[in-house]
Amino acid sequence: MDTIHDLGGMQGFGAVEVDEPEEPFHHDWEARMWAIARNARAADWTIDWWRHIRERIAPVDYLSRPYFDSWMQTHAAGFITSGVFTLEEIVSGHTDDRRPPPPAENLAQVLARARREAHRFEAPAPAPARFAPGERVRAVSTPPLGRDHHTRLPRYVRGRTGTIHAHWGCHVFADLAARGIHEGQHVYSVRFTANALWGEEADPRDCVHLDLWESYLEPA
Repeated sequence: MDTIHDLGGMQGFGAVEVDEPEEPFHHDWEARMWAIARNARAADWTIDWWRHIRERIAPVDYLSRPYFDSWMQTHAAGFITSGVFTLEEIVSGHTDDRRPPPPAENLAQVLARARREAHRFEAPAPAPARFAPGERVRAVSTPPLGRDHHTRLPRYVRGRTGTIHAHWGCHVFADLAARGIHEGQHVYSVRFTANALWGEEADPRDCVHLDLWESYLEPA
């Protein structure tokens, strides 16, 4: 989706702060939000649907809210759309569901459940790979499903020419997975020179490798 979350290559946002104290959380509520994110989700969620929800956050919210606050906003919206609870319940801080909560899990039980529920994203290949290492390709200018849908194709690479570095096999296509459709596409590592991405002022020795699905690419 072409929204404010896609900041790659954009300018005017100031320097990236790298000297903050090395601490996992700045406030206790951030740790609680991290725990909620790791352990609470609706049955119909996928990582791509979650990303799609987050991409719909208004630009002023996305740029001004703390990181874990936007996680909270995304989870709340996801739970509402999945019918887990209502907006009124969030506002009131109380649920209308009188069922007792599930029993608490210890660390060993949490880890065991995480292993059971771990997802793999390999998928059967619908057709032979279209490209091979060493081939020149161009990233398409418009995502396959259009600009209003979830995509992993960064704006700064669209229309740019690169070289296939490696073929990673076939994996679930994120754009469709955000809609609940699990179909496979070939995925490639594509090498783009800094000059191809940002012009002659970029250092010609630099390059960027991006993992891109096949429908993001066309022959150069």
